[in-house]
Amino acid sequence: MSRKRSLVRRTATLAAAGAATLVLAACGGSGDGDNTAGHNGHGATASPSPSTSASASASASASQGQHNAADVAFAKGMIPHHRQAVEMAGLAPDRAQSAEVKKLAAAIKKAQDPEIKTLSGWLTSWGEEVPAEGAMDHSTHDMGGMMTADEMTGLENSSGKAFDTAFLEMMIRHHEGAVEMAKTEQADGAHGPATRMAGEIISSQSAEIEQMNELLGKG
Repeated sequence: MSRKRSLVRRTATLAAAGAATLVLAACGGSGDGDNTAGHNGHGATASPSPSTSASASASASASQGQHNAADVAFAKGMIPHHRQAVEMAGLAPDRAQSAEVKKLAAAIKKAQDPEIKTLSGWLTSWGEEVPAEGAMDHSTHDMGGMMTADEMTGLENSSGKAFDTAFLEMMIRHHEGAVEMAKTEQADGAHGPATRMAGEIISSQSAEIEQMNELLGKG
């Protein structure tokens, strides 16, 4: 009898141990499942969602040179606009009386020549046509304060103090037009470098307008 009881106890102990093992295994399996879900949860948090990825991709495209119709219009308009300013500035060395006017004209030419090259480069890279040299219409008043052919001829035929006054008055109007064009680009453009150039144009040409008004005695 003693041997039978011992055998029964041993069998019961083994059965209990087996059951405990099964319970632990089941718990372990459930834990693994939870961990897997937890990892998946963390993975979902760490990995960008499709919409986030799309947004990041759009931002990357913008930084790499995305552009729109406003950028094209800005470049195509500003190139002939700058060319006319450079043409006006080129008359100053031989005609201006004021050293300040000559210095201002040189600064305008130095700033706008490189911008013409940059704007032309953008248009080429976008597959757009660069306005041809001499293609500007001096009679176009709608394009940011452009001078008429008669005004340009009058400026060319003047000298001394008369040239200084005409140059300053015309260039103020010209700059005001450029500032308006640049503000439109800042509001509507998508190409980062173009909107930055627009900001620089607003800043530099607004300062030059102030300077020219002072030279005219209007400051």
